[in-house]
Amino acid sequence: MKFDILTLFPEMFEPLNQSIIGRAVKNNLLEINLINIRDFSKNKHKKVDDTPFGGGAGMVIKPDVVYDAYKSIEDKNAKVIYMSPQGKKLNQSKVEELSKEEHLIILCGHYEGIDQRVLDKIVDEEISIGDYVLTGGEIPAMVLIDTVSRYKDGVLSKESIEEESFTSGILEYPQYTRPEVFEGVRVPEVLISGNHQNIDKWRKEEALRITSIKRPDLLKK
Repeated sequence: MKFDILTLFPEMFEPLNQSIIGRAVKNNLLEINLINIRDFSKNKHKKVDDTPFGGGAGMVIKPDVVYDAYKSIEDKNAKVIYMSPQGKKLNQSKVEELSKEEHLIILCGHYEGIDQRVLDKIVDEEISIGDYVLTGGEIPAMVLIDTVSRYKDGVLSKESIEEESFTSGILEYPQYTRPEVFEGVRVPEVLISGNHQNIDKWRKEEALRITSIKRPDLLKK
């Protein structure tokens, strides 16, 4: 799967070189390209923003630099996503849908946003990671890449994906490992019983119990 990221701050994406995503890139399971929007500025000082028409605080990213950056990697088969607090909120269903795409172009805003004309011209979908505002779209873009990448073949085992929170519509059951006793608390007996039927039953019951406590809204759905 290929990700092209249009950003003013490519250095912010260093964390993607680490851990599971970093290994997936090294193993050619993922391709992540960073396109610096500032490189497409025609201004000698590489200025990419200007004051908003109509007045107001802050600066707005100019449409021409964004459009030229996009044209440098344009792919008619790619889906263009703008990370925006005004977008549809990201959830597991949307993650699984996007994981079926072969090429995502992710546009990261900054300052007071991007000129609406270029958004209307190139963006297929706006996505938000929550009802709050960040200083830019880089962190949301990393969240999107991380969540979507986990569903690509070979990045994680199928078992890891199938039994995690939200995949089945509820939260995941609690996990335990060695030592069997920690600070006087023992691992639930059923998990060391060797009876896989009872283990499965316990896990399903615990998943429902935890969901009812932490996220009862999921059970209502």
